Amino acid sequence: MGIFASVLTIARWEVKRSFTTLGRNVLPVAVVLFLLLFLATGFTARSGMHLQDGIYTLGIDDPGLAVILGGDTRFRVFSAEGDALLADRGSYDLVIVEGQVLLPRTDRGRAAQKTLERDYRQYMSSVYNREEDLFAAYPLWIDLQDVKSELSFEATESGQYLSVRQRSGEPPVPEGPVAEVATPAPQLPVPEEALREGLLQEEGTPDQITRYTGLLSQEPGNLTFRTPSQLSPPLPFDSIIFVFAFIFPLYFTSQFFMMSVMHERIERKGEVLLASPVAPSVIILGKMLPYLLGMVGISAAVILASGAPLTVLLPLIPVILFFLAAALLIGMLSRSFKELSFISIFFSTVATTYLFFPSIFAQVHVISLISPLTLIVLELQGEGFTAGQYLYSTALFWLTSGVLFYAGTVNFTAERLFSELPFFSRAREFVAATLSREHPFRSVFLMNVFLIPFIFMVQMMALVLFFNLPLPWSLLLLIGSAAFIEEFAKSIGVYTLFFEGDARPGAKTLVLASVATGAGFLVGEKLFLFVMLTQITESVFGSVLFLQQGILLLWLPLLLHITGVLTVSLMLRAGGKRWYLPGLLAATVIHGLYNLYFILGWMP
Repeated sequence: MGIFASVLTIARWEVKRSFTTLGRNVLPVAVVLFLLLFLATGFTARSGMHLQDGIYTLGIDDPGLAVILGGDTRFRVFSAEGDALLADRGSYDLVIVEGQVLLPRTDRGRAAQKTLERDYRQYMSSVYNREEDLFAAYPLWIDLQDVKSELSFEATESGQYLSVRQRSGEPPVPEGPVAEVATPAPQLPVPEEALREGLLQEEGTPDQITRYTGLLSQEPGNLTFRTPSQLSPPLPFDSIIFVFAFIFPLYFTSQFFMMSVMHERIERKGEVLLASPVAPSVIILGKMLPYLLGMVGISAAVILASGAPLTVLLPLIPVILFFLAAALLIGMLSRSFKELSFISIFFSTVATTYLFFPSIFAQVHVISLISPLTLIVLELQGEGFTAGQYLYSTALFWLTSGVLFYAGTVNFTAERLFSELPFFSRAREFVAATLSREHPFRSVFLMNVFLIPFIFMVQMMALVLFFNLPLPWSLLLLIGSAAFIEEFAKSIGVYTLFFEGDARPGAKTLVLASVATGAGFLVGEKLFLFVMLTQITESVFGSVLFLQQGILLLWLPLLLHITGVLTVSLMLRAGGKRWYLPGLLAATVIHGLYNLYFILGWMP
């Protein structure tokens, strides 16, 4: 039987087993959940989101004002006499008596007040929009024109000084020639009625998202002229909510693959497959194939049903493979369904954060492209994406999926699958299985090359978390977290090979292992940067993560990587495993100081 035929046979067995074993308990619930998801999506699309309906109680003595505020479903409005409202103020979140707003000094009261202020601004805007002299109501109009930023963020690559200058009491003086700017004409090249039409069009737009965020920007018709109150960041909330319709079914389906692997381990039914005359890779491919086809089919169905372009499927493929690869390892590592649930929830939280948070900044910053979902947002908005952007956004997912599948294939044995060791002990066993004790230095070299995509993915997560913090805290936190992540990753191979049990390798062995580790890390890092991450290194944040000093100075980062892992190794040799964390922190400090040395321009 050929490999392809074996994969198809195992895939048929997996489908039959899923419908017979998992089907009685899980599949009916899954079908109900999918139906509820589509029904909820359709209901939300038709009637909007109503999570905040009726959360505030408002007492008011003016019937006319009660009618106006009653249009906001967040308020439950009660009309009564002023004396009665004042006597029973504790029953309301807000009380309006004779035009005066009274509220309790609580977080809920202040939140209700902000909602009231927003409603008041919207009401006043509707009044201004109907004024006979529109330019008297809105004396200031802003003509928005998209201009590509010409700022250069490559200063850190040449060691230039980047800190902000100290403020002085004197006003700033321009440097270089000053270009004269002509005074704009007082008349707008747009008819007044066209501007009014744009304002009324925005006023009638459904407010299902702005009622929660107040940040959704609307185009006033096809015009670029806006009033100051209309200016807001171009955040694609509607596209991101639509993207959630793709990701949730994909993650949910990968859970079946995870539970299938776990079920065969607990019931020890996987021994039959392990005894068959096929390679572990064939078994994994056969078991994974039905879920892979199902996830691609679900995505294609959502795309066709929504009328989105089929190119949206391209960024989803590496995400699907990443979910399946992670599901394989989680199912192999977990000892029980309770442990599996905890690990899978943690993974889903991290993965969802990595995927969704950057896509919020689509069209705002190049950092948003670290998420494949940003490509989907751009495609849904009609902008599309280039081959370079696709490679940039999906490279980490392709590479990490391949490494995870390799680790799962190497450890797909009876000894690993049916082990009862604790989770972290099993994880160390999985790492040890990928290393060769006959060729330890070659192993740690290759391991650090293949760890680079995972390191960059975790560092990208740190970048997402710290990106919006004010300078210089965002850079300092990013420097520290990036250094710690790298030093921890570099220490994994040496720790697993030479410090399992009570082994104490010699100093010569540790030096050679550190050199191999540093060389592997440097080769993987620079190769990956050269091929795929040219866009983000144009940002000051990217320069912190991927500091480069030119080809002639490669010995400096090589020395840094060797010093870091050697510091951890020597402290482990001197004090045992209890000195691992102090050694890791010491290596992190050395690495962080090195980055500061170049970023702040301390080079001679």
